[in-house]
Amino acid sequence: MSATRTAQPTLDELRAEALEWGRRPRRRGSWYVTEHMVRAMRAYGWTIVVGAVGQPIMYLLGLALGLAALIRVPVVDHGTEVPYLVFVAPALLVTAAIAVASEEMTYPVMAGFKWRRYFYGFNASALSSPQITHGVIAGAAARMAVAVAAYYLFVWLFGSVPQPGTGWLAIPAGLLAGLAFGIPLMAYAGSLQDDKGQFALVQRFVFMPMFLFSGTFYPLDTLPVWLQWIGWISPLWHGSELGRAATYSAGIAPGVIAVHVTYLAALCVAGYVWGRRVFVRRLAR
Repeated sequence: MSATRTAQPTLDELRAEALEWGRRPRRRGSWYVTEHMVRAMRAYGWTIVVGAVGQPIMYLLGLALGLAALIRVPVVDHGTEVPYLVFVAPALLVTAAIAVASEEMTYPVMAGFKWRRYFYGFNASALSSPQITHGVIAGAAARMAVAVAAYYLFVWLFGSVPQPGTGWLAIPAGLLAGLAFGIPLMAYAGSLQDDKGQFALVQRFVFMPMFLFSGTFYPLDTLPVWLQWIGWISPLWHGSELGRAATYSAGIAPGVIAVHVTYLAALCVAGYVWGRRVFVRRLAR
């Protein structure tokens, strides 16, 4: 009576399989960290839903039924006359992305290094420090994408996108502006040893002045020259200009559009280089 015996794997085969399981995180490590960051957002999922859906409704209702009803004179932007709500909508979309960046690139980064220290757990595995950096950025970008897409949907439903054929480009413009603000902020957050109110100061003395003085509610050139510099260096203004060019073809020259994109991309790259260096140095301790 014969019995079929299953061939046992050899030691070399077991070693090769173990090496393959070890290489997989090296190839997909950034996505593993991204998955963790996105799953961790479930702890404050309702905040995300309210922020992504409720906030644009409240802003747009307030502007459409309130402020826009009082400002009946069209806004002249780069020689183009548009209703006030059409003018302000792209800036609010970009503001939504930057607001998400100010949340996801501060306290979660501090938690990873200081409070919960899960970055060190990641780094003790096959994941590398740069992959952790990539995952933090990608996780925040995923939430930004949801926020700006929801904002664009409501802006479109309110009839504030005269040219929907190109208006959807406001979504990547907002995402780029959010990353241009968020990635350097992530690097700064990673360099802090403890939170002693620095993030509150960023909200009060960086985010709020940028929100108020970056051409969000009126063209930047209507401000005094000594205040216009805030808009010139602000990712919010550059992203808003790109959004306005997309949604209603504001009279912005192609060369100027290229300057806006280049500036935002340069902030992303500079912030990434700084942030990657901070993560590598700190996780090596």
